[in-house]
Amino acid sequence: MRPDMLQIEPAFLQYPDWKGHSFLREEVAKFLSHYCCSPKPLKPKNVSVFLLIQHQYAILIPSPFYGVITEDVGLYSSVKLHHVPLYSQVPTGSDVRPFQLTVEKLENSLKEAKKEGLNIKALILLNPHNPLGEVYSSEEMISFLEFAKMHKLHVIVDEIYMLSVFNETDTFHSVLSLDGFPDPQRTHIMWGVSKDFAMAGMRVGMVYSENRDLVQALDQLGCFHGVPGPTQYQMAQLLRDRDWLNSEFLPENRRRLREAHSFMTEELKKQDIPFLHRSAGFFIWADLSKYLREKTFAEELSLWRCFLKHKVLLSCGQAFSCVSPGWFRIIFTDQLHKLKLGLSIAHFHFSSCILVVSPMEWDKM
Repeated sequence: MRPDMLQIEPAFLQYPDWKGHSFLREEVAKFLSHYCCSPKPLKPKNVSVFLLIQHQYAILIPSPFYGVITEDVGLYSSVKLHHVPLYSQVPTGSDVRPFQLTVEKLENSLKEAKKEGLNIKALILLNPHNPLGEVYSSEEMISFLEFAKMHKLHVIVDEIYMLSVFNETDTFHSVLSLDGFPDPQRTHIMWGVSKDFAMAGMRVGMVYSENRDLVQALDQLGCFHGVPGPTQYQMAQLLRDRDWLNSEFLPENRRRLREAHSFMTEELKKQDIPFLHRSAGFFIWADLSKYLREKTFAEELSLWRCFLKHKVLLSCGQAFSCVSPGWFRIIFTDQLHKLKLGLSIAHFHFSSCILVVSPMEWDKM
C-alpha cells in the first residue's frame, strides 16, 4: 500500500520481454542468491518470470503430492505422471520416517514405468513438500539429483515454500545453495510469491535454469503467461526491500506460523489423531482413518463430504494421490479464533457422535 509501490511507466504498458522485465529478473536473481544461499551470484539471464516435455513422455513424481500439478501438466499436453508411492508405515530397510522418499524407491518406480512402456524424461520434487511438510536435507537432494543424472532425467524442483520453514531447529537448503548441480542443464528451480508472501492473487512465479533452450522455450510461452508491467514493478520493489523482509516480515510471519502450528498440533494430540510433525508450509498431514467405517477411498470421500457439509474444509488424501485412505491435509494458517471455531465444529459433529451413528445415518449427517 506504500506510494512507491504504485507506479506506472510507459514501458509497463507495452509488450515486454516475455521472460520478464530486466529489472525484475535482476531482483529475482539477487533475491534467490541471498535467500537460497547460492555460493555464487545467480544470473538474471537464467531467470524466467512466470512446461517442458512433449506428449509421448512421462514424469516421475513422489506421491502424495500437490494435486494441481496433475492439472498443470494435463493442460499443456497428455504427459503422464508416474507416481512414486510413499507409505505411512515405516518398513524395514533404509526408511526411518513415514512417507520417506529414497533413491531406491525412485529406482523401483522408474523400472516399473519402463515395464509399462513409459518413456520417463523428468522428475518433479517438492521441497519443502506439499502436503507432507517435509524438508529434504542437502544430502537427500544431492542423492535425488545424482539419480536423475544417471538416468538423464530433467529435475523440476519446486521450492515455493522455501521461506515458510518456521522451526528454528530445521534448516531449509535450496538446491541453489549447492556448489554446482550434478547435471546443471537438466536442473530447473521454481519459486513464487503466492505462499511465502501470502500473495496468491498476484500470480507471479519464477523459473531459474541454466538450460538456454528451456529459457527460450519459456520465452515463447510468455505471450500466454506474461506478468503485467505494474505487477512486475511491485514485485521488484518488494524483493529489493531486504531490510523490511529480514527485520519485520519474515520473523513475524514465521512466529505466526509457529504459533498456529503449535495450537493445531496440540489439539490433534488431545484427540489422539496421528499426524506428521513437520515444520514447513501451511498444513499438517493428519491420519483420520480411525473415523472411517472401513479403510477405503470411498469412505474417505464420505468423511470429506461430511466435513464440508458442516462448513469445515479439509483436503482428502486421494486429492494428493495418497496410497493410504484416511489421510487429510489440514490448513492451520489462519487466525486463532477461526481455527478454534473449525475445531469445535469438527469435534461436535464427529468426535461426539461418530461411534453411535449407524452407517445409513452417517451418510445423512
